[in-house]
Amino acid sequence: MIHRPTAEPHGNRKDFENIKRLFPYIWDFKGRVFIALACLILSKVAIVGMPLVLKDIVDSLDSKQLLAMDNLESASLAIPLVLLLAYGALRLMASLFNELRDAIFARVRYHAMRGISRRVLNHLYTLSLSYHLDRKTGGITRDLERGTNSLSSILNYLVFNIFPTAAEFIFVAIILLGKYEPHFALITFATVAIYISFTLLVTNWRMHYRHEMNKLESQANSYAVDGMLNYETVKYFTNEDYELKQYDETLDRWEGAAVKSQTSMSLLNFGQGAVIAVGVTLMMIYAAQGVVDGEMTLGDLVLVNTMMLQLFIPLNFLGIIYRALKYALADMDMMLKLLDTEREVKDVEQAKQLTVSDAVIRFDKVCFDYNDDRKILHEVSFDIPHGHKVAVVGPSGAGKSTLARLLFRFYDVDSGAILIDGQNISSVSQSSLRDNIGIVPQDTVLFNDTIDHNIRYARLDASDEQIQQAAKHANIHDFIIGLPDGYQTVVGERGLKLSGGEKQRVAIARVILKNPRILVFDEATSSLDSQSEQMILESLKEIAEKHTTLVIAHRLSTIIDADDIVVLDKGRVVEQGTHQELLEREGMYAHLWKLQQEEEKEKEITV
Repeated sequence: MIHRPTAEPHGNRKDFENIKRLFPYIWDFKGRVFIALACLILSKVAIVGMPLVLKDIVDSLDSKQLLAMDNLESASLAIPLVLLLAYGALRLMASLFNELRDAIFARVRYHAMRGISRRVLNHLYTLSLSYHLDRKTGGITRDLERGTNSLSSILNYLVFNIFPTAAEFIFVAIILLGKYEPHFALITFATVAIYISFTLLVTNWRMHYRHEMNKLESQANSYAVDGMLNYETVKYFTNEDYELKQYDETLDRWEGAAVKSQTSMSLLNFGQGAVIAVGVTLMMIYAAQGVVDGEMTLGDLVLVNTMMLQLFIPLNFLGIIYRALKYALADMDMMLKLLDTEREVKDVEQAKQLTVSDAVIRFDKVCFDYNDDRKILHEVSFDIPHGHKVAVVGPSGAGKSTLARLLFRFYDVDSGAILIDGQNISSVSQSSLRDNIGIVPQDTVLFNDTIDHNIRYARLDASDEQIQQAAKHANIHDFIIGLPDGYQTVVGERGLKLSGGEKQRVAIARVILKNPRILVFDEATSSLDSQSEQMILESLKEIAEKHTTLVIAHRLSTIIDADDIVVLDKGRVVEQGTHQELLEREGMYAHLWKLQQEEEKEKEITV
């Protein structure tokens, strides 16, 4: 059984490998990356240069130095003005290059978000039906949303926070080692090392609270989305309180984890503040002593203080950034687990395109089971000749709809083979196979869009006239044009604004528009009244004359004209023949026919 990514443990995440997986999306615009990094370095050069200019400004205004100058008046007027202009220019440069970096890197960041989002969604489309039957839509959409946002966050943190802070630290270290006693640099190095070590230790300790929050948030979102998708079922059984209880109990546990996360974060913030306070205090004590001893000027004191503050302001945020980066990596890990989910049904290497001439279908000793402990089909064999209509009937659970899923290759057979014009469908590409088959499913689900869109979905380049013609064949055109918005009527989530019969007729119109060589009707008229059913059956009969048709039927009255009828029971073919032949054998088919005839008579009496 496949599990949702939100249920996976996070302890074995490989953050570095995950970050490396982002590089191909970033490298599409490597020129912009290099220019953005150049702007980053220039902005940091300007930022580090400001304390140096500020030192000269303070020294030039120091009364003792001014008195020692020969030309006091010119010095007091000219030197500070030039330095102040230089100081302002450096601030302007820092702001300019910061904004240029952001603007240039924007294309890289959003292109990467688009690329990873498209890849994940494409991968979800390639996963097998078994995965999608097991998934929770709300949890996956939430993981995808958080994962995409986390990609943007990670790029922001790396390019706009971590790299700039590292560059600034290197520049500050060079200046301190070059201009002052070694203990200034040693205090800086030691403070930064203690700060980073403390941040890593405490953050890693408290990360499990964030993982718990993510898991519970996805679970709560799954409950909410699932409840909304099944709104009518909830109302039928008046289970609003039950749905709310599930949702609230999950959020209650999320609340507890969130409080613990916030409390531990306060502890971390205080510890970081204490480390910074001790480091800056020691630096100022040594700098002040240097001024008293005459080894340093007031400008040097200002320089050291300003550099330390400039360094520790982003470093203070680095703690927050590191935690946010870890959270973003945890969020992205969920999304990448979607990409790591293996496809159960894969095309073989260099799969050929299916070529259909006569559209002859053969089920050859097909065996299949969804789970190892439950066998669905046992060596099922039958043929559907060119242009013939073959129906498969049998009790519920006999494996009828499974045949349609296997024909579409939503699953691979366990043994045996399904062939179309002699080509094993497992050796051809899935896309070419499905291009040649059209289906009207038992449970028709429509997009939350217009009727026109839902019919046109079968052939996106179809004209309005072709869409209307398909709707006429499906006996739904008159109903559509009678609506206030006609073909532009929005059908609602999963088509809930339409009745079951109306949805099924839209599905029939859609498959008529596709006009494939092979047609599959999986109880296609099960939601229709008798009058509509007969009208559509006539249309389907006319359409199917030139197609090879497989009909999965519950109502036997809809397939009495079939060229061949296959009767399944417990996954085995127990009878096969025409309607009249099977009645004469007085076997299972005759028994089912008798039961349904009696049901029809009872309905007529009731009416």
